[in-house]
Amino acid sequence: MASGRNSGIPADVYVQFVRSLFDKHHMLLIGTACHVIAALLVYARGGDAIYFGHAAVLLVVGAWRYAGMLRFHRSGGIPDAESARRWENEYIFKGSIQGLALGAFCFTTIYLRPDGFGEVAAISVTLGSIVTVVGRNYGSPRMVLIFAVTFVGPIALGLMLRMDVTHFVLGLLIVPFMLIIRASADNVRNVLFSAVIGHRQARHLAQRFDRALNTMSHGLVMLSPEGRVIVANSEAARALKISDPNRLLGRSLHAMLMRGVAGGLLSSKDCRYVEAQLTRALGEGRDRKLQIRAADGRHFEMSTRSGNDELGVITFEEITARVEAEERIRHMARYDTLTNLPNRAWFHELVGELLAAGDPGRQCAIVVFDLDDFKSVNDTLGHPIGDGLLCAVADKLAHFASDNVKISRFGGDEFMLFFNQVLGEEELTDWVGRIFNQVQGTVDVAGHSLRLQVSAGAVISGVAGTDVDGMIVKADLALYKAKEQGKNRWRLFESTMDAEFRSRLMLKADLRSAVEARALRVVYQPIVSMETMRIESCEALCRWDHPELGPISPAVFIPLAEEIGVIADISSFVLEQACTECSKWPEHISVSVNLSAKDFHSRDVVGKVGSALEAAGLASHRLEVEVTETALLDDKSSTRVFLEELKSMGVRIALDDFGTGYSSLSYLHTLPLDKVKIDRSFLMDVAQNARSLELLKGVVNLSRGLGLQVTMEGVETFEQLKILSQTVKPDLVQGFLFGAALTASGIETISVHAWPFVAELHDANAASKPTAVKN
Repeated sequence: MASGRNSGIPADVYVQFVRSLFDKHHMLLIGTACHVIAALLVYARGGDAIYFGHAAVLLVVGAWRYAGMLRFHRSGGIPDAESARRWENEYIFKGSIQGLALGAFCFTTIYLRPDGFGEVAAISVTLGSIVTVVGRNYGSPRMVLIFAVTFVGPIALGLMLRMDVTHFVLGLLIVPFMLIIRASADNVRNVLFSAVIGHRQARHLAQRFDRALNTMSHGLVMLSPEGRVIVANSEAARALKISDPNRLLGRSLHAMLMRGVAGGLLSSKDCRYVEAQLTRALGEGRDRKLQIRAADGRHFEMSTRSGNDELGVITFEEITARVEAEERIRHMARYDTLTNLPNRAWFHELVGELLAAGDPGRQCAIVVFDLDDFKSVNDTLGHPIGDGLLCAVADKLAHFASDNVKISRFGGDEFMLFFNQVLGEEELTDWVGRIFNQVQGTVDVAGHSLRLQVSAGAVISGVAGTDVDGMIVKADLALYKAKEQGKNRWRLFESTMDAEFRSRLMLKADLRSAVEARALRVVYQPIVSMETMRIESCEALCRWDHPELGPISPAVFIPLAEEIGVIADISSFVLEQACTECSKWPEHISVSVNLSAKDFHSRDVVGKVGSALEAAGLASHRLEVEVTETALLDDKSSTRVFLEELKSMGVRIALDDFGTGYSSLSYLHTLPLDKVKIDRSFLMDVAQNARSLELLKGVVNLSRGLGLQVTMEGVETFEQLKILSQTVKPDLVQGFLFGAALTASGIETISVHAWPFVAELHDANAASKPTAVKN
């Protein structure tokens, strides 16, 4: 708050200015003594009593002012601006009296009782006093003005009253010095004011910086050009197990990391590695991120950032929760949730890595096992018993796992083993015989004694020139042959089975012809609102009816289409058909179209989507593009650019089959997604496995927390739907529970109806609260 006398000056600064008036009050005695002695000297030389009177007045006034200053210092200072105003007024009043007394002395020596020595003496002490006006009284502009007038004014007036030209002009020349004195004091005051305000701002800025620094969730250390710590916050000290961040100041990077070793954060080996990496990054002036695992199990990410003036910045972020979450999702993506064996995708990657390593001249083998009559177990005893049987098989097969043998649950009741090196058919026969002996027999599952019987197909191939998919196909052909021959046996792939490959080649040619003739068709699987049980969207699915073989599964012809390079043509066909049909449906229903990874190899995908929307006259927000993690892995940067362009058009973006591939949390917050579609594998055993249910809830809550809509795929039973409604609560659901995929006209017909499950779900939710399932 500014004082009334010093407009624009904060109250605390005004108080400081007034206090400065009373500083070094003993100097007033020296000035008074000089005034009195000068007057007495004039009196002594001339004997004029008036100068004795001036000496007495100057002495009394000086003593009076000094007594007032002593009273100020005994009062304890100035508590507030109002008190400062009173003290300033008292100072100005007494100073004015002293100024008038000194001015009168000068006026007497120049005009009333002219005295040559007196003029010199009076003007000398007055000039000396004028010097102190600026340095002592800058805090009070009024006091400066009064002193300037009372000191200089009488001298100028006395000279001009002599009424001769030279003295008159000399008097006029002295007058501007009053303005000079005032301007000089104003300048001093402004400079000091600016310094005080600058200091205050710097202090406030430092306080804010310190508060911001020490409330960061990340640890931060700043290094000088010499490599010494000059800034450290509390989080950095906590990470290094130091109580006070100031104890880090002045340490070198090596000393700081060694303190982490002493605190149990790092091992000596990790310390050397971290120091080398950080030193290199700082020396090269580039940003670098480094993840470390602390000795206590925590995970940290250390980042270096190049700063200005060759300052280096290191940040510490504890990422334990993120690492553990990513590890859980990575495990979900790589391992089968029921058997905990590697799933198809992870097995494929493991085998690919093994094939690329080692002796290319060796032989390897793949054996695929399939449970005989497994469907009857599910149909008669239920899926929980079937799941238990699968787990029993997995446990038996796990005994054979080693660096040379990789095992996977490939899907359903199919298990696959890869042998990284076999000497020949005889060794493989021995392996398969031992596995059959281990697996087959009677097992007890939840009190049911079940006879376990399997069939298998195998293939041996040289590593050079082979590929995983080709070996799997051959092993499957051998398995089918074993099944044809009566089950409970195994067959090794033979060259006579190549007819199957020729048939596959014919199928590829027929597919190409069907695509060119636009002989494919599109059906639509309803996507239902969890809340209303009404169709909110539909997923467009491609179907192929072969003129001789009948309906061909998408699981068969889609991979074929990717192999022969017509998948982009199929995507365009489905996109055009879906947009055209959706434009005929009610406004609240949208359509979702899957685009393959190869569609995102070129920016043409953006033009393709725009053209389809324009041709159908469909609003862009009614189209949703589904992208798989495979597309992201191929070229994440370009795919993201294309997705952002589609997003800017108004098209919605969904991440399809989340959790089945190389799922990473980074996709969820770095890509312009609107929706996450959670794969059916998350839902398979939620009714029997509490961990699976908690895992599913965690993924849903994580996605929703990022502002993403959630669709749950693969809903096949009412029990699953009830669990989703009561505990998981996704936004949308889809699956065979709501029927098979329909034609476009079928969707239009049922679009106004809700599934009867809404009433059943309401009754179930009202009857009881959800209860935790048991392992």
